[in-house]
Amino acid sequence: MININQLNKEFESRVRLGIMSVLMVNDWVDFSEMKSLLEITDGNLASHSNALEKANYIEVKKEFVGKKPKTSYRVTQSGREAFTEHLNALEKLLGK
Repeated sequence: MININQLNKEFESRVRLGIMSVLMVNDWVDFSEMKSLLEITDGNLASHSNALEKANYIEVKKEFVGKKPKTSYRVTQSGREAFTEHLNALEKLLGK
């Protein structure tokens, strides 16, 4: 029997799936690169990254490079584990 309750609600959004997928294979990714890779708006990236940060799935680093602000993201260990569990549950659901 397949239990869909094993899927993590934090990853139901396609944007959050995209953010996590990018971060699982990269160390740090900056705001502009993430926005470009996922083809989303500033507000979309900001709101979804905030939700993932609150869940402790990603780390957000804000700094200044020269006089310009720079925001970067990376996956946390708990985020890596939760996303891996989510992907495993999806595979079970698909019968793989």
